[in-house]
Amino acid sequence: MPNKLKKLPRNFFNRSTILVAHEILGTFLVHTVEGEQRIGRVVEVEAYLGPTDLAAHTSKGLTHRTRAMFGPPGHAYVYLVYGMHTCMNVVTEPEGTGTAILLRALEPVQNVPAKTSGPALLCKAMGITLADYGRDLCGDDFHFAMDPSAEPISVVERPRIGVDYAGEWAQKPLRFYVEGNKYISKK
Repeated sequence: MPNKLKKLPRNFFNRSTILVAHEILGTFLVHTVEGEQRIGRVVEVEAYLGPTDLAAHTSKGLTHRTRAMFGPPGHAYVYLVYGMHTCMNVVTEPEGTGTAILLRALEPVQNVPAKTSGPALLCKAMGITLADYGRDLCGDDFHFAMDPSAEPISVVERPRIGVDYAGEWAQKPLRFYVEGNKYISKK
């Protein structure tokens, strides 16, 4: 566990979604659950590029479900898949853009009690629930942080997983992961 983590500022998230997706890899998600700080290192993400991206939830426009994704950068867009599994996206770019990054896998670092290789598994292990929908990710008990002394990482780009319905968008290389990390969800 790195000693001197530095919280990421809001302007980190208010940039190109693809740039944020690359640079969030290797950072740490910190979530305090019932007084216990859980920390996981981000090792796999997918970028969703707004209303024109047919795999993005925002391709259907502004709805009650997607309002957080159209909100300000640095907030959580949390939703259910299959009516039972929680997944979390990090909102990026200026408010109204409808872009975000899906967290796909974390490397457990501290107080992470279960598997984290997959979006639903990492939410369960990190204690992320629908109650976190729209939450500010720049707060004290829920945020991302970096280790200023971290070694550079190599990033692999692949097509996203499970978006075959999205036509040409299904094959775009918008899934990013840390090369060689054993916690990624799928090779």
